[in-house]
Amino acid sequence: MESEISSQRTDLTQLNEAVAQIRTSLGQIIVGQHETITFLIAALLADGHVLLEGVPGVAKTLSAKLLAKSIDASFSRIQFTPDLMPSDVLGTSVFDPRSSNFEYRKGPIFGHIILVDEINRAPAKTQSALFEVMEERQLTVDGHTYPMDEPFMVLATQNPVEHEGTYRLPEAQLDRFLFKIEIQYPTLEEEIQILTNQHQQKSDHGLKEIRAILSVAQIKTCRGIIKALHVEPKLIEYAAKITQETRNNKSLYLGASPRASLALINSAKAIAAMSGRDFVTPEDIIKVAPPVLAHRIMLTPDKEMEGLTTTDLVAQIIQKIEIPR
Repeated sequence: MESEISSQRTDLTQLNEAVAQIRTSLGQIIVGQHETITFLIAALLADGHVLLEGVPGVAKTLSAKLLAKSIDASFSRIQFTPDLMPSDVLGTSVFDPRSSNFEYRKGPIFGHIILVDEINRAPAKTQSALFEVMEERQLTVDGHTYPMDEPFMVLATQNPVEHEGTYRLPEAQLDRFLFKIEIQYPTLEEEIQILTNQHQQKSDHGLKEIRAILSVAQIKTCRGIIKALHVEPKLIEYAAKITQETRNNKSLYLGASPRASLALINSAKAIAAMSGRDFVTPEDIIKVAPPVLAHRIMLTPDKEMEGLTTTDLVAQIIQKIEIPR
């Protein structure tokens, strides 16, 4: 019986080796922020997009660029500005006088890893250009549909404190991000390490030496392995209960959608695989709940006035629901 169980185990050796190499590679440049790196890798493996939020200078853009450099895939960066038009992102049709036809020229959104810097600086019409491509991995222009190459991942950054010249992301767009990761200031020890590395010029040399660890084919293989991981029915019910509670909670004006429940399970699978397990535990779901749910729910005005945050409320919901064992 024991041999039968062991024969059914999923081999996660190559996946775990790749994850360890990416952690080490990013850790040479990014001091601290271990949880940020974990969630970035998990989102890549779970086929999800990430919104990085933090004040200027906490390495949001650098983290995204380093993750992209760790993958042997195409990378493009789009700097969102108030005057950016949808065609600047998606591409546009240009008249070709030789053939007397319009020729579609692809925009920078066509790539594997897309860094959208300061996503909240573009107006709504430009932000909405990302709706279809982020959810359906395809783009429809002038009646023609263009599928995106796999893997396709959007890494977006935004500044939570500077609101002049910015446009709040609509809920429909926030819901398309698997994770919203809030990057905090470094600790005193971490900041000393950052200064020491910069003083010794380690950071500049290390950035150039970051090499690709995962190929496109390997990412597809890893994603297939993660999708096949075992999830007990009671854990599926647990994830559904968490999401349902956000819709029934009196402190919330808007609860999480079924897409959030799917995100909980998919990202928990990635965390389990990264931990060397071929099965999901309640702790995996608890770990991913804050970055999955906090940006998908809205507090009532009175709770906002009290200083409560959506992350606090997610923690309260986790405490309230019985953990299955």
